[in-house]
Amino acid sequence: MKNNSLNSKLEGIVIRPPSEADSFLLQVTKGCSHNKCSFCITYKFTKFTKRSFEDIAKDIDLASRWNPSIKRVFLCDGNAMTLSFEELVRILDYLQVKFPLLERVGIYANARDILEKSPKELKILSDKKLKIAYLGLESGNDEVLAGVKKGATSEEMIQAVIKAQKAGIKMSVIVLLGLGGKAMSSNHAIDSGRAVSRMNPAYLSALTLMLLPGTPLYNDYRKGNFELMDPESILLELGIFLKNTDVENTVFRTNHASNYLPIGGTLPQDKEWMLEIINHALENPSLLRPEHHRAL
Repeated sequence: MKNNSLNSKLEGIVIRPPSEADSFLLQVTKGCSHNKCSFCITYKFTKFTKRSFEDIAKDIDLASRWNPSIKRVFLCDGNAMTLSFEELVRILDYLQVKFPLLERVGIYANARDILEKSPKELKILSDKKLKIAYLGLESGNDEVLAGVKKGATSEEMIQAVIKAQKAGIKMSVIVLLGLGGKAMSSNHAIDSGRAVSRMNPAYLSALTLMLLPGTPLYNDYRKGNFELMDPESILLELGIFLKNTDVENTVFRTNHASNYLPIGGTLPQDKEWMLEIINHALENPSLLRPEHHRAL
C-alpha cells in the first residue's frame, strides 16, 4: 500500500486494491466487521470500529488543504460499505464539497452490506460518486466458502454484485486461487467461473492463496488437513476457471504480487490468448514469479 502525505492518519493495517494506488486513502472504519475468514490475518488484532464523522471530516479538511484537486478517494478499511446509507451519504457529500474535481470514490464491500441497502439507496450513493466497490468472492463453491468461514454464500454474492451494478456501481470481483486446496481445486475453479459468469462484473481479478502463520487455515495445513497447491496446479486451476467464465466486457487481471503469472486482458475477446499464455508458462516454469518474490 502506498502511503503519502495526502492520506488520512491511517491506524492499524490498512490495505487497498492495486487500482487505488493514486487515490486519497480515507479511513472511515477500522478493521473488518466480519473478521472470521480462516485464510486472513489482516485485521485479526484490530477491533472493528466506526470513526466519527467529525474525525473523518478533519482528515478530509487536511487533505483538501494539501491538494483540493484530488479526483479519486478510497474509503478504508476492510468493508466500509457496512456503514449505514446515511453515514455514507454524509461522507460522500462532504468529499464533493471539499474536492470539486472528484470523479470516483471506491470502497470494499461484502455481500450482505450491499443486499441490506435498497436499490434506491445504492443509486443515490452511485450518483454521489461511489462508482466502484471491491468484493471478495474468493470462491463460487459453497463448500469452500463455508470451510473458510467467508460468511456469505455464492448466491448472496452473485445477487449483491448484480444489484450494485444495476444501481451504477461498478463491481470489481476477486477470486482466490488455491483456496480449495488440491482436494477441491476443480470444483472451486468451475464453480467460481460459473458464479462470475452470472455476476458479469466490470472488473475481475485472481489472487493466489498465501498461507499465513496464525490463521486457522495455516493451522489446518500444518495438521495435514489442507493440501497446499504447487505453481503448476495453480496455473491449471486458473485455466479451468477461465474456461468456465462467460462474461461480456470484463477486464481481467492477475497482476497481484501473490500470483505466479501476471496476465491481463478483456473477456471474452482475450480468453484464448490468455489460455495460450498459461499453457506456455506450464511448459516453461522459469517464466513464473519465484516463491520468494510473492507477496500480499
